[in-house]
Amino acid sequence: MHPRIRKIRQDRRTRRLGWWVRFRRDERGVQLVEAAIVLPLMVMMFGAVAEFGRYFYEYSTAAKAARLGARFMCSKSLDSQKVDWPAKAKKLVVYGNTDGTGTPVLPGLSEANVDITYSGVSYVGGNGTPDRVTVKIINYKHQPIFDL
Repeated sequence: MHPRIRKIRQDRRTRRLGWWVRFRRDERGVQLVEAAIVLPLMVMMFGAVAEFGRYFYEYSTAAKAARLGARFMCSKSLDSQKVDWPAKAKKLVVYGNTDGTGTPVLPGLSEANVDITYSGVSYVGGNGTPDRVTVKIINYKHQPIFDL
């Protein structure tokens, strides 16, 4: 092959490779590609943190409400025929007051979800107070923020 033709072909190859080198060195739009890769992961992590925080909030609120109901019931007499203390305790757990007014402390919580059990009723001075009161919240369904 003639040296001049070889040189022309070599120059054309070099120009073609030079275009790729220029394209490779050009960093316009790199941030957009990085954001497109990272943004979905960040949104998923944010959603997971929000969902876990809501679940933890519901759990701690339910635990505090059950503890409040147990404290309320441990000082009440079971012999009293005038007042239905377990019904008032259930209203206290669900609504935060013994009247049963207002909105529930957790969405979807009702008095049917509250279970109160007693063990060991002692009669001190003719008063039938329980030795142990257990207040449980049963069959409460967690309602997720992102229902996938």
